[in-house]
Amino acid sequence: MSNNKTKELIEKGRQFLRFDPEEDSEPSDQQQKLPQPPLVKAKMTDRQIDLPHEFAGLPTNNDILDIINRRESHRVYTDGPMSLRQLAFLLWSTQGVKSLRGKNYATLRTVPCGGARHEFETYLTVRKVEGLTPGAYHYLPMTHQLEFLGEIDGAEEKIGAALAGQNWAASANVVFFWSVVPYRSEWRYSSFAHRIILVDVGHVCQNLYIACEALGLGTCAIGAFDRTLCDALFGLDGKEEFTLLAGPVGTVSPADREKEQAFYAFLKTVEE
Repeated sequence: MSNNKTKELIEKGRQFLRFDPEEDSEPSDQQQKLPQPPLVKAKMTDRQIDLPHEFAGLPTNNDILDIINRRESHRVYTDGPMSLRQLAFLLWSTQGVKSLRGKNYATLRTVPCGGARHEFETYLTVRKVEGLTPGAYHYLPMTHQLEFLGEIDGAEEKIGAALAGQNWAASANVVFFWSVVPYRSEWRYSSFAHRIILVDVGHVCQNLYIACEALGLGTCAIGAFDRTLCDALFGLDGKEEFTLLAGPVGTVSPADREKEQAFYAFLKTVEE
């Protein structure tokens, strides 16, 4: 790619972030009183699994200052067991529905979201979670259920390839994949929606970090991935719904922190 082309793309990106309201004078579909899109995606299969919704007995670190101080990305996992209750807690913490507003106008969830549009769907590739068959899953936030989409042949290879060759992620107990259904936000915010979407997905992922730290688990946000391969894992069309961010979650050990530093060894070389 030429230097001029790179500069052109960078400037387009900056224009996108700056946003000039004078260029977006058209009313949104909500202002035009068009029907709003569904709050959540419909069930994809007939294989639903009820998730635990009682977390009082789940051992957690409730010291928020300690959690924030200890929060970091983890790329080394111990291969220890993860319980279904732990996974349910992570799903609830990142996309759980607390209440409905109006006549199914909006959901209030465990994360903030522009206009309460909650434009994301949560998919999982499960490798090692007690009580779950390894494979692909979809979270149903309205009923706090998982639905089994099917097994994944050659799962580790496919996940590694989907995550742009980051094969370490395939050793996690579970990998979260968040897709976006853009029209949920576009309906209200028109062309301004896409900036809000990028902020909103950060709220979701930060809650995953905090919830993992509270449980003594590890995660690492992944923005570098092959979108086409990720979409294919869950049968997404790539246009009206597509992958936006991923985050593997696994059991971790203090003894593995030294191994974790190996991922940053290149920094020492650069500094020298």
